Amino acid sequence: MLLAGAALSPPLVGPKFAAEFRLHYNSKRQSFITSATNFPAFLPKEINNITDPFARKLASRIERLPVDLSLSTARVMSSCIKPKAQLHTTPLVLLHGFDSSCFEWRYGLPLLEDAGFETWAVDVLGWGFSDLGNVDSKRDHLYQFWRSYVKRPMILVGPSLGAAVAIDFAVNHPEAVDKLILIDASVYAEGTGNLATLPKVMAYAGVYLLKSLPLRLYATSLTFNTLTWDTCYEWAKIGRLHCLFPWWADATVDFMTSGGYNVSAQIREVKQKTLIIWGENDQIIDYKLAVRLHSEIPNAMIRQIPECGHIPHIEKPAAVSKLIAEFVRADSKVCMVA
Repeated sequence: MLLAGAALSPPLVGPKFAAEFRLHYNSKRQSFITSATNFPAFLPKEINNITDPFARKLASRIERLPVDLSLSTARVMSSCIKPKAQLHTTPLVLLHGFDSSCFEWRYGLPLLEDAGFETWAVDVLGWGFSDLGNVDSKRDHLYQFWRSYVKRPMILVGPSLGAAVAIDFAVNHPEAVDKLILIDASVYAEGTGNLATLPKVMAYAGVYLLKSLPLRLYATSLTFNTLTWDTCYEWAKIGRLHCLFPWWADATVDFMTSGGYNVSAQIREVKQKTLIIWGENDQIIDYKLAVRLHSEIPNAMIRQIPECGHIPHIEKPAAVSKLIAEFVRADSKVCMVA
């Protein structure tokens, strides 16, 4: 049996990579469409209205695992995608951005699994389909999840505000993080700014606006480079599924009023080797901040994805998976295991 830090399958290597991925994608799409799907009971019933076969397939794999927090006596149910198998490789743990969920990885996660990675996708506490939680409990939750289930140093992948979660975690728990991958990182904002001082009534009003489908459609159109109306509508529906949980508004207001993440002072403390991935046409975060981030992390490299917006792992999953595979493989030795 051949095992490696990233034992690459054909779709992730070679000059015909893009064309091969399209074939791979289409074949997977057909197999997903023709298979019956059972969804976990805790997901909102609106999951049945989603037609994207990759989202439906990923939804069928979401589960909740119990995690005991050390900052309180609470036990929370943590939503995640577990790997199909635990391998003798460095595990990949995929986070997501602000007010999002593991659905961000509906296209990228299957590719990474096919490439030979042990791949986890974890919902940050208070977002996705997990329970409530503030910034401190978010870090504690991720650590306790890692200690209970992943159990060895990981490659932590943080897109957008998930990059702030990843940096904060890597600096506070360096023993848990082997390498970092930051995608269109939102790490220079000073927390939630003036939103932290909003009266609760106004905060809840803003949060319910954030939940609305028209605003989600607008945000989706800004986030990605070019989308057809049908795709924009479908992706907006997927992106707001977690908002339909009864505790979502409380969790979001709690995050806003807590001040959120402010990790700019921690960036130079990152010791792990880091890959920075950036969409060339990101309209959310200026590429100048990618260059700044690259200069401030001591051991970092930066790669840009052409014709791509703010969330490359949705818009260009093949390109992102290839960059991740190459980054991990660079320092990994292939070994033979009987």
